[in-house]
Amino acid sequence: MVKKKDTDGENTKDTVRAKRKGKTVSTQRYLPIAEVKHDTLLLKNGGLRAVLRVNSLNFNLKSETEQMGIIAGYQAFLNTVVFPLQIVIRSSKLNIDPYLDTIRMNKQKQKTELLKRQAEDYAQFMSKLVDIADIMQKQYFVVIPVDSMTKAKRGMFQRFMEWMNVDDTRAKASDRARSFDSNSKILRDRISLVQSGLENIGITVERLKTEELVRLFYSIYNPGTSQKEGFKDLTELHTSPEALM
Repeated sequence: MVKKKDTDGENTKDTVRAKRKGKTVSTQRYLPIAEVKHDTLLLKNGGLRAVLRVNSLNFNLKSETEQMGIIAGYQAFLNTVVFPLQIVIRSSKLNIDPYLDTIRMNKQKQKTELLKRQAEDYAQFMSKLVDIADIMQKQYFVVIPVDSMTKAKRGMFQRFMEWMNVDDTRAKASDRARSFDSNSKILRDRISLVQSGLENIGITVERLKTEELVRLFYSIYNPGTSQKEGFKDLTELHTSPEALM
């Protein structure tokens, strides 16, 4: 007796696999970032975001007079800001791979086997120390937003529907392109205000460049992979949201 091949069952399984695959890929739709260009994050809703890296200030080492001056200067800075700001403190595992690579490169330059062995032992010790102690590093960022005026006038229901409609469209891309130049000017003015205000109290600020933004979000969405496998330049990684996942 010849058994009939169950093609319907196979087609059903293939369809289920395709749907599951589609669901996995579709999680990228929920990223609010549409693209990264000119040191700026472009959101799908037309908003712009600039990310400033803020270096820490050892407040406890300052004298009481200096501390009071910093507090007064920070209060004055906050009073000059008429737009929302986001302050982000990011904790991540300390990555000393570049430091270990430098040690191992210098090891090859040593003339005696004893020095080479000591350099390798030191590299292994530092690597185990970071893993066992779980040493973390902190990064401080200030996110400066610019949103379109039409978005600010939208009601609660319209904003809710906007968050539900997460797909990027040609219409949204066209709107972003038209408003990019004008919104960029507003963003630059806000960045200058924040930089001058923080630098007046002794805090150095630096705006993240395009590649630095990509590296930051790549490490945020890929914490494990970014520790083991990085990328040297943007030619190895697209700036689209799909590449960040």
